[in-house]
Amino acid sequence: MTLRSVFRGWVDHYFSDEEAVILLVVLILGFATVIWLGRMLAPFFTALVLAFLLQGAVSWLERRSVPHFLAVILVFLGFIGILMSMAFILMPLIWNQLVGLVQETPRMFASGQQLLDDLQEHYPNLITPDQIQNWIDVAGREMTQFGQRALTMSLASLGNVMGLIIYLVLVPILVFFMLKDRDKLVGFTLSLLPQNRDLMNRIWQEMDVQIANYVRGKFIEITIVGSVAFVTFAYFGLPYSALLAVLVGFSVLVPYIGAAVATLPVAAVAGFHFGLTDEFVYVLIAYGVIQALDGNVLVPVLFSEAVNLHPVSIILAVLFFGGIWGFWGIFFAIPLATLLKALVYAWPRGIKRRRKNGMTATALIEE
Repeated sequence: MTLRSVFRGWVDHYFSDEEAVILLVVLILGFATVIWLGRMLAPFFTALVLAFLLQGAVSWLERRSVPHFLAVILVFLGFIGILMSMAFILMPLIWNQLVGLVQETPRMFASGQQLLDDLQEHYPNLITPDQIQNWIDVAGREMTQFGQRALTMSLASLGNVMGLIIYLVLVPILVFFMLKDRDKLVGFTLSLLPQNRDLMNRIWQEMDVQIANYVRGKFIEITIVGSVAFVTFAYFGLPYSALLAVLVGFSVLVPYIGAAVATLPVAAVAGFHFGLTDEFVYVLIAYGVIQALDGNVLVPVLFSEAVNLHPVSIILAVLFFGGIWGFWGIFFAIPLATLLKALVYAWPRGIKRRRKNGMTATALIEE
C-alpha cells in the first residue's frame, strides 16, 4: 500500500461528502478571519458577544408580549446603565486601589524580607542567608521588570486614548443595531452560505443552546463570584477588596488554574495585612468556601446544559485558544472545544463503492 493510496483513502473517508468539504472551507475562512483580522475587527467581535448576551433578555421580554423595538430599547438602556456604572463607579475604585497597592509594594516587600529573616533565625538549618539573599534578588528583579512593563504600557496607552474613546462609542452602537436588526443580519449571513447546509444546521442547532448557556452562564458566574468575594473581603476588612474581587471573579474564566492563581494575591495581601493571625486563616477559609460553592453548586446549576468535557481537554483548549486570541480565546475556550467535539461526532465519514447491474454506485455510510 503506497502513501498515495493511504492519503486517498483518508480523503475518501472524511471528505467524500460535498457538504463536509463546504463546512471545512467555512471553518477555515472563519478561523483565518479571526486570526488575521481579529485586532482590526475587535470592536465588532466585542459587540457580537455583548449582543449575544443581551439577546436572551430581549427574547424574554418578547415572550411577554413586549414589542421587539421596545424590548430592544429597554435592554439597551439597561446595558448602557450598567456600562456607565462600571465606568464611573467601579473602574475608579479599582484604579485607586491599584495605585494604592503599587505605592504599598515597597512596604510589603520590606515585610516579606523581615519575615524571611525571622524564618532564618528560627530555622537556621533549613534556610540559609544565601538562600534569603537569592530570593530577595529574584523578587527585586521581578518587581523592577513589572514596574518597567507597567510604565511602558502606560506610555504606550497615551497614544490610544482617542482609539479607546472611539471603541467605547462604536461598540454600543453596534450592539444596538445587532439587537434591532438581528433577523435581517442573520438572514443576510445565511444567504452567503450554500443552500445545501443540513450538516451545518445540525451542528449549529446542537451548539446554539450550549454556547448561549455557556456565555450567559459565565457572565453570571463572574458577577456572582466577584460580588460575593468583594462582600466577604470587605467584611473582614481586607484592603484592596474591589481589586481582589475583580481578580477572583475573572479567575473563573480559566477552570482549575484560575482559582489556584487567584489564591496567591489573596493570601499575600491577607498575610501582609493581618500577619499569621486568626484573621488570616479566616480569610483563606472564606475564600476556600467561595471556590468550593462555585465549583460544586454554581457551576452545575449554570452549565447544566453544557457538554461535559474532560479536564485535560479543557486545559488544552484554554492553552491553545488563549495563546491564539488572548482574553477572548480563554473566554470561548470551552465552547470552541465543544464545537470541535460536535464536529468530530457529526462529521460524515466513509464511502462504500459497490456494483449493481454493471454500474458503479456510491453509498455514504455515516458512522
